[in-house]
Amino acid sequence: MSKLPYAESYRDLIVYQKAKESAHDIFQVTKSFPKDVMYSLTDQIRRSSRSIGAQIAEAWAKRDYEKHFQSKLTDADAERQETQLGSTSHSIVGTYLKLRRQSSRKILRK
Repeated sequence: MSKLPYAESYRDLIVYQKAKESAHDIFQVTKSFPKDVMYSLTDQIRRSSRSIGAQIAEAWAKRDYEKHFQSKLTDADAERQETQLGSTSHSIVGTYLKLRRQSSRKILRK
């Protein structure tokens, strides 16, 4: 296993980099969401995905205070769960994609 370099900033953290990349990807994916969910579902998932990186940055700033550090990481994890991609019924995108698949099946049956 290779040795990881010391992080001089939260921007050096792999988890922060992945959070930023995911937020960008989510923004691109949500561009194709229907207009009727633009100001509800789309706005919510975009905000929660951006919040992950922000919570990680705040945790980094408070890393000398263990309880505050843990609290901010817990907040980041909660935002991650809210924006979780996949087919779980508890994720915003997962729920949207599930409904979209169901609608597509109904159209194909007609």
